[in-house]
Amino acid sequence: MNTSGLAQLDRRVADCRACPRLVAWREEVARTKRAAFADWTYWGRPVPGFGPPDARLLVIGLAPAAHGGNRTGRMFTGDRSGDVLYQALYDVGLASQPTSESADDGLELYGVRVTSPVHCAPPANKPTPGERDTCRPWLVQELRLLRPTLRAAVVLGAFGWQAALPAFAEAGWNVPRPRPAFAHGTRVALDGPDDLDLFGCFHVSQRNTFTGRLTPEMLREVLHTAAQTAGLSV
Repeated sequence: MNTSGLAQLDRRVADCRACPRLVAWREEVARTKRAAFADWTYWGRPVPGFGPPDARLLVIGLAPAAHGGNRTGRMFTGDRSGDVLYQALYDVGLASQPTSESADDGLELYGVRVTSPVHCAPPANKPTPGERDTCRPWLVQELRLLRPTLRAAVVLGAFGWQAALPAFAEAGWNVPRPRPAFAHGTRVALDGPDDLDLFGCFHVSQRNTFTGRLTPEMLREVLHTAAQTAGLSV
């Protein structure tokens, strides 16, 4: 178990200032705040991954939300996308509670870790390809630390998929060529010293969940299948 290594990585991630546009935006949002959160002291830094260091399943998103993870300091915490994700994780038995409101709310994840290929909140929720690539070494290091136990991953959305595949390759897995295209429900086997199954899932964005493109049932189905594949009891 890479407890100390992952904790050290999380601290280093939280101190990163590599992308000037993202640094300026995350800190501006933390200063100006949203009226509903005027009494909050915003995190305003890169948001590290969240979950146990011996996770068998990894959920990979896109980037923290300006008034979600950038406010609370925890991935997918304090926004509507997180409401959907953590409710689904709870429903399939991977979380101790159905809500994630703050970093000290007592939430525990069981056998699953949540991370992102971009750790800073981007303007308009759109990191640039350059920012994605600059942030990739953090994901690569996280994957390497998780590799002894990691057996499955769920990637939310096409952006995350495009960012994750080269990171898995760099971390030691064999990614098929040509690289598989993203689709909801797709499943790709990655060979390596420790084989891993990669699952595609529509992102839990409000645009997808409000329109019904991604329903709670669809999300639960992907998470349940991935968890079973990873050897988790769900």
